[in-house]
Amino acid sequence: MTEIPFSKFHGFGNDYIVIDSSDIGEVADVGALAIKMCDRHLGVGSDGIALIEKTEKAESHWSCRIINPDGSEGSFSGNGTRCAAAHLIYFNHFRGEVLRLATLSGIKGYSLIERDGRTFWFLAEIGRPHFAPEKIPFKSSKETVFEEELSIAGREFKVTALNVGNPAAVIFVDDFQFDWRTVGRALETHEAFPERTNAVFAKVVDRENIEIRIWERGASETSSSGTCSIAVAVAAAVTERSDRKVSVHAVGGTTECVWREDDEMTITGRADFICRGSYQLP
Repeated sequence: MTEIPFSKFHGFGNDYIVIDSSDIGEVADVGALAIKMCDRHLGVGSDGIALIEKTEKAESHWSCRIINPDGSEGSFSGNGTRCAAAHLIYFNHFRGEVLRLATLSGIKGYSLIERDGRTFWFLAEIGRPHFAPEKIPFKSSKETVFEEELSIAGREFKVTALNVGNPAAVIFVDDFQFDWRTVGRALETHEAFPERTNAVFAKVVDRENIEIRIWERGASETSSSGTCSIAVAVAAAVTERSDRKVSVHAVGGTTECVWREDDEMTITGRADFICRGSYQLP
């Protein structure tokens, strides 16, 4: 019987199983593995798997694939890769200043700014946002998708869409006193988004603080998301609701988001070690 060693970390309650690809042996279908391991009743339980692999390339130290609980593969996860970065430092696999992770959406840089036992705080440089519909992707002939009216779950909403490593659809709201989960589920699979999308509902408190609720592509409701947080920060800036430096408050905690003048996006957040173990394949 094959055993797969793993560790488990969380970023503001958004939890990930971290596995070294060299330890999955003859597992051919990592999507099927994720469905089983991420199940909160019959498996380990998590919001996804961060599958890491040592690289031989000069531009990156490790690669990180994100496998969602539904078996699909995400192009990037802010919290998932942060959990992977914490794993690599916690288990002494990396000792440098800036850890560079190769993802499907490019190279991301992680700088450890504080450690307190099993808690790690990172500043991550995660690239530039994309607004063109074909880059999101979003079905539209327009140059950008700002405040686009969409019919979702029988209601009309104004959606701002962009790609921050993953597609994101941001809806600004006055409060969360509506069935945003139903709207988020419908928006995730809306026909306008051919590759599905993260759905984020944002309440602007002031120009430096925004509260959010999250429905993630492939993971449903989550307590936090680095990519959703920076998506909201950028969307708020381009629609003139906020400045370029914003504290984004999710249910699980606060992510500090900056959209720099050079167009680079940065997120600062934590990752906490939960446990390590082994998973037995049937």
